[in-house]
Amino acid sequence: MKKIFEIFSLKGKVAVVTGGTGVLGSSISQGLGEAGAKICLLHLHPRKEVVENLRKKKIVVRDFLVDVLRRESLEICREKILKEFGRIDILVNCAGGNVKEATCFPEQKFFDLPLSGLEKVVGLNLFGGAILPSQVFGKAMVKNEEGGSIINISSMASLRPLTRVVGYSASKAAVNNFTQWLAVHLAREYSPRLRVNAICPGFFLTPQNRWLLIEETGNLTPRGKSVLAHTPMGEFGKPEDLIGVSIWLASSASRFVTGAVIPVDGGFSAFSGV
Repeated sequence: MKKIFEIFSLKGKVAVVTGGTGVLGSSISQGLGEAGAKICLLHLHPRKEVVENLRKKKIVVRDFLVDVLRRESLEICREKILKEFGRIDILVNCAGGNVKEATCFPEQKFFDLPLSGLEKVVGLNLFGGAILPSQVFGKAMVKNEEGGSIINISSMASLRPLTRVVGYSASKAAVNNFTQWLAVHLAREYSPRLRVNAICPGFFLTPQNRWLLIEETGNLTPRGKSVLAHTPMGEFGKPEDLIGVSIWLASSASRFVTGAVIPVDGGFSAFSGV
């Protein structure tokens, strides 16, 4: 049994997590840290309580103020990490989100959505949320003889386009496509041991979507009710529900898994509604 658990160990590994102080990023970081990894949190919004919580759990953690949409910012961070730890084994791309300017409302029709809003959400989720960090940190990871793991955090909207969030759905679908492209590219051009996969969370209550799912009174919105009616397990996901799959994809337990897009959604993507 001990040998079985050892394939999930991340002892000695160095993990970079963009959006690491967010709700999902901080939970994933804690899971990877408790599995043995040293954690490098990249963020634009410092949250001291996240860092303090990890340290209380005896996790080695460093945090860096980084703009994932600026290559120079990412490169400066990479060099700091390499100087301190000497390597990067895991990259989890958690940075991303939606913007109201790319979302349809009764008062904001699809035909009137500003290009600036659509460009912003695509830039955030595709370029800053996947491509740029993979370029910058992946350049260091290809030098690892034992390879490594890149994990992109996508969305259920990438598999089943959701009403209203047109820009977000399109950008996350692009993340899935990029995940598969990069998995093939790195395996064939650099190392078959450097793997790339994506996780597609279903409906998790986070600050970015709470207003769509929960009313100020605490009751479900019509959209929230519809989501649960189409989720066979009948509940919203919790951030800690992403820990197991993240450790699996980051560890040698998933040695032969690359180019996969994995739903963690309570069955939402499998349900036809009938």
